[in-house]
Amino acid sequence: MPELDQRVSGLCGETVEQQAYLTRFLLDYTVMPLVGRTFLRGVLPTREAVRIVTGAADAEAARELVAYEIPLSDDDDEPVTAPLVLGWTRALASGGLPRPDGSVMGMALVRVDTADVEPAPPARTDRALRVLRTLAWPFVETPPNPALCGFLFTGLDSMRLYLAVEEADGLIAADVRLTGALTALLAALPALVGEKERWVADTADPHCVHAVDLTTW
Repeated sequence: MPELDQRVSGLCGETVEQQAYLTRFLLDYTVMPLVGRTFLRGVLPTREAVRIVTGAADAEAARELVAYEIPLSDDDDEPVTAPLVLGWTRALASGGLPRPDGSVMGMALVRVDTADVEPAPPARTDRALRVLRTLAWPFVETPPNPALCGFLFTGLDSMRLYLAVEEADGLIAADVRLTGALTALLAALPALVGEKERWVADTADPHCVHAVDLTTW
């Protein structure tokens, strides 16, 4: 099946905000299963959809992962909510794998027609998380900068972050390690990803316009 390369560039502010909102909401499911032994392994941003990557907690190879592409808007052109995206993803992950429409970054890609999928109802843990998030992470007027619009686990000790950087016409993908001087890296990250001399092309990843390798920083 061919790779689907629709490179993300020139995202509008509203799309960036929605991608960041969806990413924040779904983070807990990287450590808590979506269903059975299936976990969230990534959230990949595109212009008009979000690609929810699922797989086993220890999955590393792209062939072990599935990306479900879910539209960012409903039939009335209203933004879809994060609980609805979670419900659709959980319902899809609970059944047999639908026939993939292609592949992206080596992963099977399934384009979802949400009219054909009944979202799974919220679990008790979802409701508990809603209470805890509201109290621990209240809404603030000033969102984080740069905004985290997606991520992908790329190994047991590494991940790729998709960040909205003002200097770029699209998202910057930053590769980082999960060990080492994390506190220092996170403090320096906003400045590092904005340094254009660090930017390189990554033709294998359609979800960014540039990549930055910070795995050895």
